[in-house]
Parts: sequence; structure tokens; C-alpha cells
Amino acid sequence: MDLSKPSVARMYDHLLGGTDNYQVDRDACAELLRLAPSTRELALVNRAFLVRAVRYLAQEHGVRRFLDHGSGLPTRPNVHQVAQEIDPTSEVVYIDNDPVVLAHGEMMLAEDPTTTAVLDADMRDTAGIFSSRAARRLLRDAKPVAALFVSVLHCIPDKDDPWRLVRNVVEQLPRGSYLVISQLVSDDAELRKTITEFMREITGDSWGQVRSKQEVNRFFEGLDLLEEPELVEVSRWRPDSDLAPRQRSEEWIEYGGVARIG
Repeated sequence: MDLSKPSVARMYDHLLGGTDNYQVDRDACAELLRLAPSTRELALVNRAFLVRAVRYLAQEHGVRRFLDHGSGLPTRPNVHQVAQEIDPTSEVVYIDNDPVVLAHGEMMLAEDPTTTAVLDADMRDTAGIFSSRAARRLLRDAKPVAALFVSVLHCIPDKDDPWRLVRNVVEQLPRGSYLVISQLVSDDAELRKTITEFMREITGDSWGQVRSKQEVNRFFEGLDLLEEPELVEVSRWRPDSDLAPRQRSEEWIEYGGVARIG
């Protein structure tokens, strides 16, 4: 683990008010907030979207199995805690390859090793993930699975074809499964370039890029969006109330939605 460079997972943890981060991560967040002042609110908005999407799929569509790509550091409530409020038998597989995330994941397993698994894998390795015992268990009887890509696809550069990654995952899931995506986007091409270059530099190229809305729309091609006729800034996706978190400005946003597969 190289503590001389910021980690995207630890930066996100700091923005959410967590303590599993280092000075290098906090310094990087300070510069990011200078470039995009709404970044802290953006992180809170995105986390709230994850919780709402998981609760909605569990409560309204009976989903009991979740595959969380690039899960990041545990932040309560975690996916399994949200899903298990609806049904204690709900199963979750978390996927990440950050050493700090994995260490915390091991502690999380102690809560319920029968329904929760943490997989040490690069989320781009679809073949390896779906051949793992944990993923095979989720797929054991073709019941719907929700694949989550919440605020992680911007960590994958275009050269690694994140659109193909999402299609590969969709093709592995049973009919009637679901896809949840949020991605950092900006309408400002110069801001997209500035933040992308900054994040690539400070993380040692462990970053993809901030994208346009049109590029994110491509992840959902051929799928049926739920609740909204189009993708939205995620605080507007089934908000709990008018008091739900909002960004003060929208120089960049988390943009996404939820779709049914097949």
C-alpha cells in the first residue's frame, strides 16, 4: 500500500466524514474542493442515492442479491445493512482491490459471513469475478441480481472500455436483473479535462475520467430505465423528501439511474 499517493476510496471516505484516511488524502480533497467546491455535497448526495436505490430494489422489486463493484470503504449503512433491513436473508458480494477497503471488508464479514462476501478483484476482471465462488453463489438459481456501479466507472479510462465492462456484466446476469450506475459528469469540457488530469496525476494514474452525460447514457443502451424516463442528477432520483441533500452548485454532478435487464 503506497501511502505517498491519495486513494480514491480514502478521499471519498474523507468527503463523507469518515476517519479511514490519511493527510495525503485530505490534502488532495482540499485541492479538489478548490477546483469543484460542491464536491463534498456531491459525495453525500451520491451515498444517499446508493441507499435509496438498494432499498427501492429490495422493497419494490424483491431483489435479494447485490453485486457491488468498486464498493469502497464501508460507510453505514452499507449495502448489506440496507438490504437486510428489508429481508435478513439478502446477500451481497462486495468487489474491490484497495488494500484498506479489503482490510475493513474482512472485519465486515464478521458481522454475517453467511450472506456477505468481499472479493479481492479488479472490477474490470469480469471473467474472474463471475468464476469466483462468491459470484457463483449469487447466480445459483437464476434469481435477479442487482449489479451496482455507484461512483466507480469514472475510475476506468476510455482505453479500458467501461461500456464493454458493463455489457459483459449485464450478459452474465439472469433475465430480470437490475443495473445501478452513477458517474461523475460535467457539462463543462474544460472542467472535465482539469479534474481528470488532476486525479490521474495525484493517484498515480489510478483514475479514468469525468465524462459527459451522453457518454454515461451509453451504459444504459437497450435497458429499461425505472422510475425516471431518462438519467438524472442522482439527488433527483426518488428523493426521500424536499429536505434531502442537494448540491449548492453543479459544476459537476453524479448522474445516473436504475434499469431492468431483459
